[in-house]
This record gives sequence, structure tokens and C-alpha cells, in this order.
Amino acid sequence: MQTGARKFQYLLSLPARMAAELDRRVDLRGRKCFAAAAVPNGASANVFAALLDQAWRQAQADGQTDWKSWLTANPAIILLDASPPSQPIFDLTGRPLLPMPVLRWARGQRLDQTLLDLQVEALERVLREAGSHYLAVVSRNDVLLHPPAKWPVFPQADVLGLGRWEAPGEHLEPGAFYCPRHEPGKVAFYLSEPPEGAPDGAFSADFLRVADAGVWLLSAKAVETMVNFQPTGVSAKEPATAPRKTVVDFFRDWGTALGTAAKPLPRQTSRLSAAAIPLPAPVFFRFQTARQVVESVSALQNIELDESKLGLMGAKRRPDQYLQNARFDYALRVGLNNTLWVENSVIPASWQLASQHVLTGVPPNDWDLHLTPGTCLDFVPMAQSRYAVRFYHLDDPFSSGSKLLLGRPFADWFEQRQLPVPAAPDLLSAPVFPLLAGADLDPRFLEWLFHAAPPPNRKFRDLYLASRRLASCEMAGQVNLRRLFQQRETLRRACLKPMRRNFRYNVFFKLDLESTARDYAARHQDLPRLKWDSAMELDALQQVHDKMFRSAVMRHRGQPGWETLEFRAFALLRNMIVQDARLSPALPRRCLQEDQIVWGRSPVRLDFAGGWSDTPPYCLEYGGKVVNAAVDLNGQPPIQVFAKLNGRPELVLRSIDLGVEQKVRTYQELDTFAAPGSEFALAKAAFALAGFLPRFNAAARFSTLKQQLQDFGGGIELSLLSAVPKGSGLGTSSILAATILATLNDLAGLHWDRDTLFLRTLALEQMLTTGGGWQDQAGAIYRGLKLIETVPGLKQKPTLRWLPNHLLERDCANRMILLYYTGVTRLAKKILQEIVRGIFLNSPSHLRVVSDIAGNAERAFQAIQECRYDGLAAAIQTSWELNQALDAGTNPPEIQAILAAVSDFLLGAKLLGAGGGGYLLMLAKDETAASRVRARLTEHPPNPRARFVQFALSETGLQVTRS
Repeated sequence: MQTGARKFQYLLSLPARMAAELDRRVDLRGRKCFAAAAVPNGASANVFAALLDQAWRQAQADGQTDWKSWLTANPAIILLDASPPSQPIFDLTGRPLLPMPVLRWARGQRLDQTLLDLQVEALERVLREAGSHYLAVVSRNDVLLHPPAKWPVFPQADVLGLGRWEAPGEHLEPGAFYCPRHEPGKVAFYLSEPPEGAPDGAFSADFLRVADAGVWLLSAKAVETMVNFQPTGVSAKEPATAPRKTVVDFFRDWGTALGTAAKPLPRQTSRLSAAAIPLPAPVFFRFQTARQVVESVSALQNIELDESKLGLMGAKRRPDQYLQNARFDYALRVGLNNTLWVENSVIPASWQLASQHVLTGVPPNDWDLHLTPGTCLDFVPMAQSRYAVRFYHLDDPFSSGSKLLLGRPFADWFEQRQLPVPAAPDLLSAPVFPLLAGADLDPRFLEWLFHAAPPPNRKFRDLYLASRRLASCEMAGQVNLRRLFQQRETLRRACLKPMRRNFRYNVFFKLDLESTARDYAARHQDLPRLKWDSAMELDALQQVHDKMFRSAVMRHRGQPGWETLEFRAFALLRNMIVQDARLSPALPRRCLQEDQIVWGRSPVRLDFAGGWSDTPPYCLEYGGKVVNAAVDLNGQPPIQVFAKLNGRPELVLRSIDLGVEQKVRTYQELDTFAAPGSEFALAKAAFALAGFLPRFNAAARFSTLKQQLQDFGGGIELSLLSAVPKGSGLGTSSILAATILATLNDLAGLHWDRDTLFLRTLALEQMLTTGGGWQDQAGAIYRGLKLIETVPGLKQKPTLRWLPNHLLERDCANRMILLYYTGVTRLAKKILQEIVRGIFLNSPSHLRVVSDIAGNAERAFQAIQECRYDGLAAAIQTSWELNQALDAGTNPPEIQAILAAVSDFLLGAKLLGAGGGGYLLMLAKDETAASRVRARLTEHPPNPRARFVQFALSETGLQVTRS
């Protein structure tokens, strides 16, 4: 059984100046990043090796001595320049640092996010899905992978390429994998382009063609072979110290060396096995040119078109208009201003825009500039106050050998303006773009620069000739990055207040609200109250988001009272869930003879996967998905409730296992269930929901509890038994609540079915201020082994899919699957509050982990359905690792010691429930291994309370009978 999560490191190919200033200019979100200068000659394999050298040298300085162990614990995500980032839209900082709009369907994204943020999120997921065999993933940095809904099985090879099926005649850079038809997925050879003169469909009779998307997974052998290929390559012991001289394009040249029919490269020390798997389309998006940037962002925005999930944003047309980090006062027209990208710019209302514009770095101005279709402008800050002005057409390639400027040969541009044509091989190296002081940025002069046929103007010609002129390839080396990032940050922060004010029609409450609150607090803006529509369910949830956001702003400013506002946010969430119970009040009536006893009894639940996805607010906004089982312990249902009538008009509450009793005679005494430390809080809340408190009673015609009980026909005695230790992780609190409600349902003729009990228990948990999700009561109310799902919405209604019992029957239960009480306890309320705060603030880490938790429920479901014991063990182990990622306190030292003692015998294990203590579920490798686990922990228990407990699937779930 593997232990410990792998920590990724990030290796980036960037322009030299940006690489040198990366840590100072970019919020790396806590990532461990290394950057190396991109090279212009296509030697991306050299950069690959240099980046690994840099990371390994730092690891050695930190005390690492073994190269493979270091990379195993810290898999590398490597982004390489497959084509020079020469287009003005991203050449100053490199493609990975291209600012990216927040996607309207996503939560937890940031206004300052970049392409890198989206790339590494996807590539991290690739490495997690692929497993520990792969120690690195290498991706072209002009490719963004959008994770598919369902991942394929990842085969093991030295190099695994991700790709897609191509349409006939289509050619996708950088090339394609050719796999034998009788062995699909196993690579025979790789071609960067079809052989010269080969007809369309060559090799199709014998081979499947999988287009290479430019995302490769590498094993330890592949990494070492590729690095050591260089003349001074890194070895497993020593880093390279001399510069690399061999020019190798990573994807093109290494691709030709892959496959059973391929020839190794000269000096290649080991032959590498290769496999390829196609992913469904569309999952790969290209960012090689400015037009592709706009098209790919539009395609990403439209991945989700369901307006019920998008809110009011879904009703807005998306004509390829993207405004980021901008003050934009121009009135856009949907039909005319299409294909528009404005970033880090100030565009006043006095401008006239057409279509197909990329406007970047535009400084504050009051110009009356008139742009023609296709015109793009880039203002590059230089020195302390100057700007280099780049003017170009959206489709100008800015590639080596191209001489196009504004869609025509750049010599034409000079001749039209009666200027000497520079002797340069291409536009990239031609000194075309003037460096100007701010005072020289005249709108008429700018129009003279980009108009197709400008009238002669001696003044502008002289100004141009008097200015220093730069080639596009010089910009990245001379840009003032401090000014560039400072203007971007200032404009971005200025957007926050108007975005919040117009929240219904933008992504504000879908943002990472913690980082947004930090930005908002830094500007010392006021926080005006928003106007809400109480009839809109969407507004109800956003009110909670807003309270949490305002609380976070106050916290970042160090203002008192933020805790009170956060408490009100939690209270509002609770009230929304409880409101349904108030809207459907109960009308209790006596349905029991004086000498009868109602007996409710329930199993507990074992949660295998999906726990936390069932917790509000996550389930309200995303839906929940959980796999769990109802089980009896030591041959009996451990949760039991007994109810009978009492001749006196009072409620008698008794705990058999605790040996305590309380009598309730007034509404005031009953309405104390939310008070901290209230005895019998569960039972009191259950009586309230059952209609014994006026606000939950359909008639509400009694002034005292005594009157109501006299009318009912007497008081009620309720005896509770929980044969499970407190803090067990088996869901006993919610299950006891459900069992009490079910018992009162029978006694008082409430006619609640199991689905209603499910919802009432969720409301009861909220009434107690403990919060909590729905999987505990669902696990026990409904019998056996099942997948439970809900869809987004305030009213959570479960859909159940029952699973075969084989893996939890006699051959496995208590023989290979062991249930062990650790004797360690931990209460989940504080854990829950911290996680709910993270979810309501759209914390990217919380949302990603809970999303992965829900996805893992699907894997557990598949494994159980296919009766794959190893698959179930893997899913349970993944659940345990994800729970630890969500809350570090899930695995305290006492639990670590127990697992360390038996981990060699296990395929998977997890603490049940929120973790930190309670019951431990262990899946042994086989019966012999299980016997060793049992023997070791019986002979050397961690504490006197620890013990193994027998369990069996409950085929009934919650039961209520009467004498």
C-alpha cells in the first residue's frame, strides 16, 4: 500500500527576462517552479534537460541524494516551447503566462489567472490518473488539455503519448503515432509529417493513426535516457555542468526514436517502449497564434451551454469578446465587434472599434482612435516612461522567414510612407516599431502607423525616423516587466467593485473569493450592500457567498466582527435547508395504544468513496455522489430507539448507553436543541420537526407543550441506545437522528417515506448547527451497498443505484476486509466548518479535492459492479489520500503508527467518516495478510480501547416495528 501524496514541481520554458524575474512578478500559488530561457532554434530537448538539471541541483542543495527517489516523490510537469512565442499577444512573458479569462462555467478561478494555471491543473490530473509509474509529463506550452469526463485506462510504457483521432486529411502538429491494428495503443513508429509523396491514408491498412497532442508521460527510464542523451547529460548521481550543444527538438526528434519499428537516435543509450491513447474530442485546445487564442477561449467558454448551470450568464451571447484587466468604456456591439481581445488596457468611449482586434498594454488615454478591421496594437513599456508601439494584423504570423506586416509584405509599409526599407530577413528581426515617449502617443500618428493607405505626412515621417526603432524579437529582452505587471494589477483591482455590483451577469461569485477578498481589501474600497431577490434560489446561495466574501475582506483588513459575519453566513445556509421543513410542517396525531412500544433500529454506514461531496454547500451547487454500505456490528443494528406513551403531559428523554434522563415540559425547554452543550439535542430537534414545536406544526394552535400533549393523548417516553463509541466515523449522530424521526413518524402518524426522512434528517443536522451532509442517514436508511447521487439544488433528493454484495459477503467481509476500532476519537464539527468555509469561498484546492472525491465514487462504483477487489481497494486508498489532502488532521500520529505497523499487508485503507480517529477500514492483500494484520494489532494494540469488530451487510436498512 502506497502512503503519502506526491508533490509536483513545475519546469517552464520562458523568455530569458521573464524566466529571471518569475518569482518577483508572478504569484506562483505556492508552486515550486523552475524556469529556463527558451531557445530560438527549436532545441526544446536541450531546454528539457537544462530544466531538470536546475531542479536537481536545487534538490541536492536541499539534501537529496538519489535522483530517482527525488523525482518519484516530486513528479515533474514540464512545459516546453514547441514553437517560438513570437506573437505580440504572449511573446513578452511567454505563452504559459498569457492572462486567461475566467471560464463562465468554472468555480474557483482567479481574475489574475494565466494559461499556466489551467495547464498545470489539467496535467496534475493526468499524472494522478496515470499512477506512480510515470514521473514526468511533458507538454507543448501552446496546448491546453481539458480533462475528459471519463479517463481511459493508462497503459504502462516508457513513453505514453496522449492524442486524438484525426479526420481524414487532417494534420495536427507535432505529428502522429502509428499503432498496429492488431495491437492498438502500442506504438510502431512516429511521423512528424507524412512521407513526401505518400498518398492520403498511407499505412491505414495496417496501422491506426493517433494524432499527437503534444502531451507525453515519461517513466523514470525515459527521463534518464532523454536527459543523458545530451553530451553532458545528467546522470542519476551528478548534474550536468557544461552547456548542451546537440540541438534536438523534443517532440519531433524523440518522436522518431519511439516505437517497435523505429531507429534509436545516435548515442541513445536505451530503447524506449511507447504507447499512445486517444482522448475524446474536444479536449485539446491550441494557443499557437493570436487567432487561436480567441478561438480556443471561445471553445472553452462554450463547453458548458446548459443555462440552468450557468445562471443569468448563460443567457448572454458570446461573440468572442474578451476584456481582461481593462478599463473599457466603449459600447460594444454584438454583431460588429467580434473577435476582440483586450488585456491590460484602457479603452475610452471615444475610440471606434471594428472587429478582429487584439489590444494589449494600452496606457491611460483620451484618444479618439479609429481602428480598421484586423488592426491590433501592443504597447510595450520600456525604461521608466516610454512605450514601443507594435501595430499588426491579427493574422500576421511573426514567424521566422515571414515578411508580412498588416497582412502585406513589410516592404510595402515602408514604401507607402516613403521610408527606407530595412535589410532584414523577416518581420521578427526588422527594426519597425518606434519607441516613443508618452507625449508622442498621438492618435493621428498611431493611425498613420496602421492604416492601409495613409496620406503623406512629413511630421509623422520625421517623428518615426527620429525615434529609436526596435525589432519584435528584441521586445522580450527589453520590456519593463515591473511597469507591465503594475498596470495589469491596478486595472484588475479596479474591476472588482463594479463586478460585485453586477454579480448576476458576471462570474464574481464563482471566483476564488479568498484571493479576490485579499485584492479587494488592498484597495480599501467600501463594501456596499447588494440588492437581493428573495424569490430566486440563485440569489439565496449567492447571499451566503457574499457574506463569506465580506467576512474574508474584513479578516484581511484586520477588522473586528468578521467572525460574526461568517457566523451569519453559516446561519443563512442552515436556514435555507431548514426552510423546506417549515414550508411542509407536520401534524402529529397519536397512532399507538397505551401498552405498545415502537422500536426503531438502524445499521451504521461504512463510507467507501465520495464523502464530503454530500456536504452543503458543495452538494447544493454541484450535487453529491457517494458509495457506502449499511452494516450491522457484531450481529445487531447498533442504533436503537424505543418509544411509548406516557400518562403525564411531558416528554421523557432517556439514554440507555449513557445512563442519563431528562424531562421536557415546555416549548422553551424543547427549543434548546441549538444551544451549545444541550443534553438530548438530537431528540429535542426531532420532536420539533415532528410538529411538537409551533413553528414546525401545521396547526400551531397550542400555547403550551402541556396543552398539545394533553390533546395528543399523553406524553411520550423516548429511550435511545447507541452501541457505538462517540466520534466513531460511522455516522452515528445523523443515523440516530434519522432513527428517532422514523420512530416518531410511526408513533405520530406523520406518513413520511424514506426520502422525506432523508431530507428531514439533513434539516435536523442544520438545526443543531453541527452542519453535515446527507450520506450518513442515506447510508443507514437505505439497505445494502449502493451509489447515492443528488443533483444541484436546495432540495436534495437522492437517486440510488444498488450494487452487488459479493465483495462484502462472507468470502471477503471480516476475512480480507477488516473493521478496526482505533480507540482514537475526534469530533468533526470544526473540520466541517473549515471545509465549508473553503467551499463557500470557492477555494480552488478545496473544490478540486472534493470534485476528485466525487469522481472517485464513480471508480468505486465501477469496481464493485465488476467485482474487482483490487479496484475497490484502490478506490478506498484514493479516498483516504484525498481526505488527507482536504484536511491534514485526518491522519494524526496515532493513526499513522497503526497503519505503519500493517501497511505491508494492505492494498488500501481509510478511516471512516471525517477521519482523525474512530473506525479504520482495511483491505488486506489476501486472507494470509489479513491474518497477519489481525495478529499484529491484537498482540500490540495502540491503546486499551482498540479492537476488531465484526460487520455484516444490512439487507433491511432502517427498520421500525411495534409490539
